[in-house]
This record gives sequence, C-alpha cells and structure tokens, in this order.
Amino acid sequence: MLPETVPPLLNVLTVDVEEYYHGVEFTTVMRRSELRQLPSRVVPSTEGLLDLCDAHGARGTFFVLGVVAQRYPRLVRTIVERGHEIASHGWDHTLVDALGPVRFREDVRRSKRTLEQASGQAVWGYRAPNYSIRRDTPWAFPTLWEEGYAYDSSIHPIAHDRYGFPDAPRFPHVAITVDGGDFWEVPVGTARAAGTNLPIGGGFFRLFPRSLLRGAVRSINRRDRRPAVLYVHPWEFDPDQPRPAGMTAMHRFRHYVGLRGSTVKLARLLAEFAFTSIAMAFPQVRPARRVHAPFAAS
Repeated sequence: MLPETVPPLLNVLTVDVEEYYHGVEFTTVMRRSELRQLPSRVVPSTEGLLDLCDAHGARGTFFVLGVVAQRYPRLVRTIVERGHEIASHGWDHTLVDALGPVRFREDVRRSKRTLEQASGQAVWGYRAPNYSIRRDTPWAFPTLWEEGYAYDSSIHPIAHDRYGFPDAPRFPHVAITVDGGDFWEVPVGTARAAGTNLPIGGGFFRLFPRSLLRGAVRSINRRDRRPAVLYVHPWEFDPDQPRPAGMTAMHRFRHYVGLRGSTVKLARLLAEFAFTSIAMAFPQVRPARRVHAPFAAS
C-alpha cells in the first residue's frame, strides 16, 4: 500500500493597501498636507498584485486604509470580486499610540464602515499602521472587539527599533476573552533561525534573497507545521514611485531596497507555495458571535 501523503499547507498572503507615501519614511521629511499633494499610485500597484495572484491561483487578506477605500471604492470592490478578504488598516495610517483611546475608536469605526460600504462584505480583521499596537495600548484589543472586529494581525514577534514583540507567540492565539467570545491575534509570520525569530515580510521580503525566503516558508510549514503569514505593500512592487529629497540614508534604504526585484520574487513564491486569506487559513478567527450585517453600499 502506498504511504499516505499529506496535502501541502495553505500559507497566508496579507497586503497592506496604502499609498507609497504612507510609509513612515515619508512622514519624516514631509508634512501631511504635502503628502496629500503627491500623485496617487495605489490603484495600479494594487491591481498589479491582483493580476499576480490570479496568475498563480493565490488569494489573500487585503488590509485597506479607510482613506483609500473612500477615494477608490471601485478598487475595494475589485479586490472582493477577485476572491480576496477585505480587512481594515485603520483610517489614514496614524499610529495607534498617537491616536489614543478615543480617537482610535473613531478611527477603526470609520474605517470599518467605509470598507463595508465599498465592499458589501463584513470586515472582521484589523492591522495597525506600522504595527503600532504595543504594550502601552492595552485598550486597543477591547476597543476592536467592541467595534465588531473578530481578530487583529498587528503583532510582529521580532526585535525592531520601531515595533515588535520578540517574546510574543508566533502563531494564532486568543488575545483576550470577553463577554460573548474570544478575540484572536494572528501574528505576522516569522521563521526560527539560531534561536531568533526571522521576519519574512515587508522590507525583509525585499531585502532577503529568494532562497532564504523559500527556506523560511518551508521551515514554518514543515518544522512548525503551520501556515506562514507573509505581508507586503502594493508600493513595494512599484519601483518608479517618487523619491523625495531629504530622507536619511537609512530611510532611503528601508523604503526603496529591492523594489525592482520584488515582483519576480513574489511570483516565484506564489508558484511554489499555495496562499490564501486569514479567514480561510484560520477558520477559528471567524466570529462565532452574532455580528451586524455590513453597511449597505450607497
């Protein structure tokens, strides 16, 4: 009798849908009013990612900024029509700790409503701009639950100068238990190497060679027997985006490294590994409680 084969794991693709200028590096050299004057590039760069996903049968979770959904509701509908999950990236990329409890509630409520109006789909997930849910924002998870979210994906279990929880669990877990059920955390993917959590998304995805990324995903699948949670931004596949003067060398490196090779790199990963959304890969994060229907599109 032939040995039983184990089907390959479905990994998770997550996309933080924002303009290139929402990156922290831009805010260090330009005021918000100046940022808003820069040309928008989010629609073609996101559509390019959707085409890449279609070419490889991949699906994912798209964490969309509220301001993007407000300006381009057709883009949100296109993401849904092409089989992906819509989730919230907040309203305008203001960091959670800068918002404070009251403004944070307004931010996530407004974003959720706008995304549901644009998509006709209930929004269950949230990811904080720049992973800015931290130990000094203990009110964030209860607020998200109260506003109708079922899971968060803001914890990055790495050591980093701007964010990170290096001692946090690496895989989905219950973040808080409240009246009515559990609120889940889906951490950003990491692989273990030499006793350290190795990041695999965003700038690290652009910086690391494909062989290392391939080995990291394979390690998470085979050694940990878990799906890998990869994250990217549409602007990371747009090498011709503007490059304002005044950025420090470090900020230029962080934002622009690897842009020209990122499309081929992602295409090869999508060809080798299967990718789906958070809600499909981790059905436990779907809300078991009764939730309101999405806001009707106007």
